[in-house]
Amino acid sequence: MPGRLNSATAQPYVLGLFRMVVGLLFACHGAASLFGVLGGAAGGGTIDAGTWPGWYAAVIQLVGGGLVLLGLGTRAAAVISSGSMAYAYFKVHQPGALWPMENGGEASVMFCWAFLLLAFTGSGAFGLDRLLARRTSEREQSAPERQTPVAA
Repeated sequence: MPGRLNSATAQPYVLGLFRMVVGLLFACHGAASLFGVLGGAAGGGTIDAGTWPGWYAAVIQLVGGGLVLLGLGTRAAAVISSGSMAYAYFKVHQPGALWPMENGGEASVMFCWAFLLLAFTGSGAFGLDRLLARRTSEREQSAPERQTPVAA
């Protein structure tokens, strides 16, 4: 059993599942804040459009989470999402207390580090990034080589 857990063949699939779960949860946070679904923003309701930083954070959560969930532009979306969660922790949570358990910033810290991991590892299996890259490489390999005429 330990051999299977360390297997390089399983790693892309586990990473892909991890990416999808983190992306879905992050997108749900954004949808709750923007549209009032799933319990809404802090205590119910929505965040007023254009308010800083809450509304912008919710847009990053919805769009970034959706892109990470799909595995489309994963590294860029993960960097932006990680940065937004670092900002959320240090500007919103950390002034209240030092430790995340004391200031309610556990989710911000976990999302920040999860997205930083995805920024370095990429999308793993099941991502649209891989599918598009595979199609592009197949198309390039199957296209006949175009030779330029040589002028005498």
